[in-house]
Amino acid sequence: MKKITINEVGMRDGLQSLQRVMSTDDKKRWIDAAYAAGIRYMEVASFVPAKLLPQMADAGEVVAHALSYPDLIVTALAPNLRGAENALAAGVHRVIAPISVSAAHSQANVRRTPLEMVEEFARMCELRTRSGRHQVQMMAGMSVAFGCTRQGEVQLEDLCELTRRVLETGCDLVSLGDTTGYATPGQVGETLDAVREIAGYKLHAAHFHDTRGLALANSLVAVQHGIRELDSSLAGLGGCPFAPGASGNAVTEDLVFMLESMGFTTGIDLPRLIESRSLLLQALPDEPLYGYIARAGLPKHFSSPANA
Repeated sequence: MKKITINEVGMRDGLQSLQRVMSTDDKKRWIDAAYAAGIRYMEVASFVPAKLLPQMADAGEVVAHALSYPDLIVTALAPNLRGAENALAAGVHRVIAPISVSAAHSQANVRRTPLEMVEEFARMCELRTRSGRHQVQMMAGMSVAFGCTRQGEVQLEDLCELTRRVLETGCDLVSLGDTTGYATPGQVGETLDAVREIAGYKLHAAHFHDTRGLALANSLVAVQHGIRELDSSLAGLGGCPFAPGASGNAVTEDLVFMLESMGFTTGIDLPRLIESRSLLLQALPDEPLYGYIARAGLPKHFSSPANA
């Protein structure tokens, strides 16, 4: 079986655009439930000023709880050098920086041009090295890589050129993000092939939104083009506050079902993962939850390899 890593991003991407602030205790319970279901990669927080994203004000405490599981790979987002300092101090295993290919989105999201953000990311990578945290992986999250609700079309040439510059910073991994749900399956294949020629094995992950119903199709194409780590969110929660119309992420439950049904292994106990949605119903009672498998139920003949 081929292994696909599922990186649960609901605790960060899923919560950052909500008006309601999930309590720290509920975030910890979510991490516990996801871990119990077999998830071993989680993006749990964003190190940003609390006045900008009050949903992330408890980032340090949430990271500390996640790190209590010795085999859980903990990722946090950092949009600038100060955020990276805090993330490294908190002890995360991976720091991901949002590097927008669209100038309009970059200004709205991090108040920098794309090239200025690459320069900031270089300082973040240097900080990691200078502080002796060589084991921490620095990830470049190439945001709005497939299209932008502010700018419109994002040229593949622009993505490739920005990726070249990102690789010069000394980053460890590159992830392509469909921040606004613009990607189509054909575009995903073409884009991954082009970026792979530049980044090689460092092109590691992909992040798809289901705004137009194509997150699963795009995820499948990504896997067929060599991606072995996919971001997703329990019940499809998610969105970018600075990208108008960017609705939820790929639904973790549906993604796991598709992959396991095709013979890939994720290590995730799907029935237990579906049960964990009850935590969101309790903690976020007014938020819509998405996902076909949770609504329709698993086929009677389905057997999760995690339970085999």
